[in-house]
Amino acid sequence: MAITRGASIALIACSVALASCGSLNPLSRGDRAASAGTEQGIGVNSFLWRASLDTLSFMPLITADPWGGVINYDWHTPAASPNERFKATVFILDTRLRADALNVTVTREIRNEAGQWIAQPVNPQTETDLENAILTRARQLNLAYAG
Repeated sequence: MAITRGASIALIACSVALASCGSLNPLSRGDRAASAGTEQGIGVNSFLWRASLDTLSFMPLITADPWGGVINYDWHTPAASPNERFKATVFILDTRLRADALNVTVTREIRNEAGQWIAQPVNPQTETDLENAILTRARQLNLAYAG
């Protein structure tokens, strides 16, 4: 009985010691996460994160949450169409550099004759084009990092 109890205590102690070891802990992000394009302190793919900020840098930034993977941009009015404005939100959904790890939503408004902003539909191709631009930039950053 005493031997069994001692063996159990030793087994528990070894388990705790191994769990605290970063290279053996499956919850540890360690070197594997760094090589996949993520960094300590950021919860999403760092290439997608940087590419999103670069690609939409023409829009005013409201908030950026690197742990939750959400970037909110404020209204942007193109110089060519002063009665139209756009707002965007970028969602980075994974730590891997993949097309399905990115989602961009765009809101569009047009000013009517009374000066009020009225919500309008956004061409779905606009969101797809922004996602493709971000993915292209992320791949460029990844290649530059690897090279």
